[in-house]
Amino acid sequence: MLELTRIYHFSAGHRLANAALSPEANAALYGPCHRPHGHNYYLEVTVAGRPDRLTGMAADLGQLDRAVSERVLDHVDHHTLESVPALAGVVTTGEGLAHAFWRLLAPALPSGTLRRVTVVETAKNRFEYRGEES
Repeated sequence: MLELTRIYHFSAGHRLANAALSPEANAALYGPCHRPHGHNYYLEVTVAGRPDRLTGMAADLGQLDRAVSERVLDHVDHHTLESVPALAGVVTTGEGLAHAFWRLLAPALPSGTLRRVTVVETAKNRFEYRGEES
């Protein structure tokens, strides 16, 4: 089995807030991140497969790129994350985004091939989600 990680980029605005909390509680919990701001994110998607005897490739990069574009990037790039219907109810932390992106991508890829979704929010913050089985 071989793993392949493909890296994508998107820019988006957001603000951290939990609808179950008051504005004051959100401001105290999330600090400056409760205010509207944005990031230049990197999205790393790792898939696994056995290299094909004919092509030597373990994954169809075209299929992967289409899935990531159609399921994630087309909806989040240069948008406010809280306005994205597929992210309704998600607190847009890096953790929340990694989990949500997994949920969006897994059905669009061959069963069992998605291994990891990583959201890189800043040079200091990287969030990985490996599915429920991990």
